[in-house]
Amino acid sequence: MQRFLSELRIYICNRWVSRLPSHTLRLLFYRHVMKYTIGKNSAIFLDCTFDCAKNFSLGKNSVINGKCRIDNKSSITIGENVSISQEVMILSADHDMDSPDFRGRERPVKIEDYVWVGSRAIILPGITVGKGAVVSAGAVVTKNVEPFSVVAGVPAKMKRTRKKGINYQLSYRRRFH
Repeated sequence: MQRFLSELRIYICNRWVSRLPSHTLRLLFYRHVMKYTIGKNSAIFLDCTFDCAKNFSLGKNSVINGKCRIDNKSSITIGENVSISQEVMILSADHDMDSPDFRGRERPVKIEDYVWVGSRAIILPGITVGKGAVVSAGAVVTKNVEPFSVVAGVPAKMKRTRKKGINYQLSYRRRFH
């Protein structure tokens, strides 16, 4: 029965709540029913999906744009003033392809403050994206990203270093997103 209720909660989260055109209602559900930690002035836009209750933290002044997939079977921690662009996938679990029983693996993901992740990027399990880093659109992050690095490609490779001294405060709340 407990598994059924857990699955029902995820279904309601991903199929109904994620489509509510109100940040306030979505965030209320995410915080109180799903038990996510979501900082002040942060936003999760429409049609984002999650894999589990709990195991998710979003710092203040951060945004997750629409249609992102958050696979939070293991913990996913996103810092402050982080911009996650549309259709990004953040994965914290996979399978061991060499395991005879296709055993699942869970490894936490950490995205530090002032990170920008471009559209359709994929961040694989066990990755840390350092403070101020940029993950370019479409990149597949297979290794940790150093602070202030700009990475691009498949697999993602360092292209340059971002200027230090960033201190902006994001505010992305828009109506009907």
